[in-house]
Amino acid sequence: MSAEIPLWVQWLVGLFLVVGSSFALIGTIGLLRLKSFYQRVHAPTLGSTLGTWLTVGASMLFFSFLQHRPVLLELLLGVFLYLTAPVTSILLVRAAIVRERRASMARHEDVPTGYTDPEHPEEERRPGLPAGEAAEGQASLQHPAR
Repeated sequence: MSAEIPLWVQWLVGLFLVVGSSFALIGTIGLLRLKSFYQRVHAPTLGSTLGTWLTVGASMLFFSFLQHRPVLLELLLGVFLYLTAPVTSILLVRAAIVRERRASMARHEDVPTGYTDPEHPEEERRPGLPAGEAAEGQASLQHPAR
């Protein structure tokens, strides 16, 4: 690094950068290895947030000793990422939930619950049951007489 900066500060800055980069790498590996979308959203958010804070801490420490005054400007970057990363992941998850619900509704739109077959108006059809099995399926769902 520099001769003006004490050796212990150089080691501490290096440790912060290595650990922060490791957390970012773990988050990236989690993004690649996890199965579902919801799990994939979680790992990079945590990894990037903690990795960012350690990198911001290393930068603040290094430039504070280099300029012989406290350098706090990097805190704005850390606060910005601290506030936006979780909000972004929440919005992504909500969008995925809405998309799944719409897809689920679209699959069931073709045969809504309670649909009456025009050829057999006395039978109600449930989604997933062929027209002939509707009566048996409905009978098993009815409550016993009191």
